[in-house]
Amino acid sequence: MRDDHERQEPPVNNGLVINGGTHYVGNQAVGHGAQAISGSVSFPPPDAAQAGRTAELLTRVERLLQEHQALLADPEATTRELRRLREELDEAEPQPTVLRRALDRLNAFAQPVAPLVAAVGQLAQSVQEFHLPG
Repeated sequence: MRDDHERQEPPVNNGLVINGGTHYVGNQAVGHGAQAISGSVSFPPPDAAQAGRTAELLTRVERLLQEHQALLADPEATTRELRRLREELDEAEPQPTVLRRALDRLNAFAQPVAPLVAAVGQLAQSVQEFHLPG
C-alpha cells in the first residue's frame, strides 16, 4: 500500500535547452552515460577537372585585377587577398574559415568592377563546391 505522504522525486530532464541568440554546437551527448566522440573532419580533395577549373578562375580573376586596377578602391589589398586564397587552396587541407574570409573580402573589393565581380562569383562557387561544407 502506498503512503500518500511519501515524496516522489521529480523526473530528471536530461534534455538540452538553448534560448536566444546564435549557437554553434559541435558534437553533443545528452543523458545518463551519453558520450560524444569526434574524429577528424576532412573533405575529399577536388578531382583534377575541378582543381583545373578553380586554377583557371584564379588566373582569370588575377588578369581582371590587373586590367581594372585603376577602378579598385584598394588594388593592393585585393591582390593580397587573392594571394591568400591561392595559398590556402594550395594547402593539403584548406581551412574553410580562411577560404570563406578570403572569398568574402575579394567579393567586397571587386564591387566597383562588374566583370571582376562576376569572375569572383564563379571562383567562389567553384571553391564552395569542393572545399566548403554546406
